[in-house]
Amino acid sequence: MAGVPAVPTLELNDGHRIPALGLGTYSLDGDEGIQAVGAAITSGYRLLDTALNYGNEDAVGEAVRRADVPRDEFVVTSKLPGRHHGYDEAHRSVDETLANLGLDHLDLYLIHWPNPSVGKFVETWKAFVDLRDSGKVRSIGVSNFTPEHLDRIIDATGVAPAVNQVELHPYFPQTELRAVHQRLGIVTESWSPLAKQSELLTEQPVTAAAAAHGVSAGQVVLRWHVRARAWSAVGRRPGHARRDVAGRVRVEPDRGRGIRLVPLSRRVASVRSACFRTHRDRP
Repeated sequence: MAGVPAVPTLELNDGHRIPALGLGTYSLDGDEGIQAVGAAITSGYRLLDTALNYGNEDAVGEAVRRADVPRDEFVVTSKLPGRHHGYDEAHRSVDETLANLGLDHLDLYLIHWPNPSVGKFVETWKAFVDLRDSGKVRSIGVSNFTPEHLDRIIDATGVAPAVNQVELHPYFPQTELRAVHQRLGIVTESWSPLAKQSELLTEQPVTAAAAAHGVSAGQVVLRWHVRARAWSAVGRRPGHARRDVAGRVRVEPDRGRGIRLVPLSRRVASVRSACFRTHRDRP
């Protein structure tokens, strides 16, 4: 689309590329969800992040079909829920997701969380490898996996996830996990990159950097994610989505050198230290 700012892309370990900024679609459903996702697409978003448990795969698929954008420009992501762990269950679940979306393949498919009490995430990952090889899924990854979970699935299959989507923001920078990802060639994806719209956006280092660079506080934090080599799936209202895509262009690397937010660790104690939540398959 003319006039839409370009979003940089990152190369995955399977050779495919994904946008460095995406739209998280949790709670965007029904006609309003279709309109909201469509507005974000118009703003420049091409990575759309949904999940079977969000109950909105149909809305996301409809927004993709209505968009005046070629299908191959999108990176449509969905996630397998914990209740569908298992080899056969994973095959059935992806078929359900594709039917909901009205698409013939997924660009990125994630195990939503390891569900360790059930203990089937390794055989689920084996199914993911086969789904990728069959062409139903282009790239495969995980969400909320610890280094121990990653080691188990890689040892069992020889295949490292392309992505691990985890909670990550300046309050919870996941330094050790990001180092593991870098060693294994896994791209870090952040959910809740703005710390759930918390007081992060009013922290003095954030507001000072925003004032110095003439951008919004949200754009400063998103730039922090880029510098942390993490890409962000952001659930936003369409107007904010438009501003953040434009702001991504405004805060280029040379201007972004001054945006060096140290981890704001004083509130880390309020965030669960484990990299997967006890709230099951929430984003």
